[in-house]
Amino acid sequence: MRGIDFSSWQSLFATLLGLALVTLIGMGIRLMMMFAIQQRRERMNRQINERLRTLIAAYKVLGGSFTGDLSVDPRHMRDIRRGGGAGDDDAAAHERSDRARRIRDAVESALSDIILLGTEDQVRLAEQAARDLVAGRPVRTHALVVSLRDFIRKALDLTPVPRGLDIPPQGPTRPSGSKSGRDDAKGGGSGGGGGCMGMGMGMGGSDDVSQHKTG
Repeated sequence: MRGIDFSSWQSLFATLLGLALVTLIGMGIRLMMMFAIQQRRERMNRQINERLRTLIAAYKVLGGSFTGDLSVDPRHMRDIRRGGGAGDDDAAAHERSDRARRIRDAVESALSDIILLGTEDQVRLAEQAARDLVAGRPVRTHALVVSLRDFIRKALDLTPVPRGLDIPPQGPTRPSGSKSGRDDAKGGGSGGGGGCMGMGMGMGGSDDVSQHKTG
C-alpha cells in the first residue's frame, strides 16, 4: 500500500494500471508454462500408448498359441519344397509351406518392433531370435513372451502373474486363413493373399490403454 500514490486520481489510476499489467503478465507466463507442461505430458502419453500398443500386438503374435508346434520354422517356401518327399500332395504341401511362411513373416515383423521399442532384455532376446532365424535354426519365443507379459502388466499397473501357476509354454499365433491357402493352392496362386497374419489383433483394447495412461 505504501507504493500507491493517493495524491491524485491520475497517479492512483496509473498505479493500479501498472499493478494490473504486472498481474496479467505473470498470469500469462504461468498459463504458457502450464500449457507447455501439458503438451509435453500429452506427447509422452501418446508415445507410451503407442509403445504399449505395439508391444501388445507383438505379444499376441509371439505368444498366441499354447498347443501344436510352438517354434518358428525359419525355412522359406523353396527350402520346404526341396525337402518335401516325392509322395507329398501338392496342395497339402503348399498349405503347410504357406502357413509356415505367414507365421515366420509375422514373427519377423514382431521381432523388428521389439528391437525398436522393447526394453534392453527384450531387445537382446529379439536379437537372438532374429539371428537364429537368419541362421536357419528353429526359434522358440516363450522367453520373449514372458518378458513382454511382465513388462506390459507392470506398465498397465496390473498385479504380477500369481506365483505357483504352471502356464504352458507359448508360441507364435497360428494363422486362421487355411481355407484361403487351399483355394490359392488349387488355383495355382502363390498364396500371397493370406500373407498378412493380422498384427492388429488385440488392438481393440488400445483405447482402454490410452484412457488408462492419460487418466
